[in-house]
Amino acid sequence: MTTVARRRMAVEQRREHLISVALDLFSHRPPDAVSIEDIAGAAGISRPLVYHYFPGKQSLYEAALRRSADELTALLREPREGPLGPRLLRVLRRFFDFVEAHGPGFAALMRGGPAAAGPGVACAMIDEVREAAYEQMLLHLGVAKPGARLELTVRSWISLAETTALLWLNGLRIPREELELRLVHDVGALLAVSAAFDGQVAGVLARWELSLDPRRGYLRLNTATVRPGTEKVPESVA
Repeated sequence: MTTVARRRMAVEQRREHLISVALDLFSHRPPDAVSIEDIAGAAGISRPLVYHYFPGKQSLYEAALRRSADELTALLREPREGPLGPRLLRVLRRFFDFVEAHGPGFAALMRGGPAAAGPGVACAMIDEVREAAYEQMLLHLGVAKPGARLELTVRSWISLAETTALLWLNGLRIPREELELRLVHDVGALLAVSAAFDGQVAGVLARWELSLDPRRGYLRLNTATVRPGTEKVPESVA
């Protein structure tokens, strides 16, 4: 029994190592430009041994994609404490760290995935990450049951963040820090536009004080809309 357990552990460790190697290659080059021979060479093993652990490049890419999607989903989580703006800014910084580390692979993934992925596999995993981002945003906004306009607003902002990241990777000549802060402002701007058409969005926006001063640059809880004893009022952002 012990021998079997050890063998299984060794197999899983080898598979995880291959996934790590493949993910690193996919992060620095378009996945279609990475071959099984490249992965085997980087892992220090033979090509047939790669096939011993994975049926082919597609299954290995999908495993690397799964790990990448899980990692990105974890990065989206942020404690719901303190002002909303700094929370979003921390998430965006982690998001751009991820984008920077996985450049070509991230770009290929956001454009629908390379030919290495099976039909719909990449799109399904992207949708999982987007749904996780959507749910996290609703938690931060304090909304359990969003209406159609609020849903549209939040999902539009998520798409905007993706597009901004892709443009930045493609050589957009705007400092990353500015883009991160701008995306925080964009949340308030999109909410403000939707609030003119929807009472629920107006109520969400009313809870937050919007400052467009780049030196402050945050959405803060609007203390005037909070009844004493109903919610902890976070400290202002300096």
